[in-house]
Amino acid sequence: MSYYFTIIGTRDNPLFEVEFGTSKVGGDGIAHFRDEAKHMNQFIVHAALDIVEEIQWTNKDMYLKRIDSYQNNHVHCFLTGGNVKFMLLMNPDPMATTYSAYSTSPPSRPSTARQSTTLLAASPNSQATEEAVRAFMLEVYEHWVKCIMNPFYQVNQVVTSPVFQNRVGTAAKKYL
Repeated sequence: MSYYFTIIGTRDNPLFEVEFGTSKVGGDGIAHFRDEAKHMNQFIVHAALDIVEEIQWTNKDMYLKRIDSYQNNHVHCFLTGGNVKFMLLMNPDPMATTYSAYSTSPPSRPSTARQSTTLLAASPNSQATEEAVRAFMLEVYEHWVKCIMNPFYQVNQVVTSPVFQNRVGTAAKKYL
């Protein structure tokens, strides 16, 4: 399973982006998105922002759960009190997902998706998946609060801290 995590600012600008793979059930922790998915992931997440804007006024929770699905991609959202959005796109089998109507070259390696019940990809709608994503988002939120409390940080400024990136990666390994 591969993930694309981004933090979207109050002006719908990306503040932080990272791709990673699952570390559970023998995963290598590396994202295996196809080349065409690099830009499509950004497009899918930003298209889901319209749904977030509709849901945020009807839901009292910060974690909005799975808000959108497109082909084999599932988008989860966590909304902070300052209207900053944490968006997580998960794809159980990125090598099998095609984004165009035209066939492209065949995958260069076999699919890495495992049909295990312990893997989050086995059921993107399951309660275990929602709880793992929620725990991941809450831990990232704690690190985000510490990051923005820096007196030199300005609102909607891109986060380039390697410490923050390492902590997001550690949370991903822990929960996803």
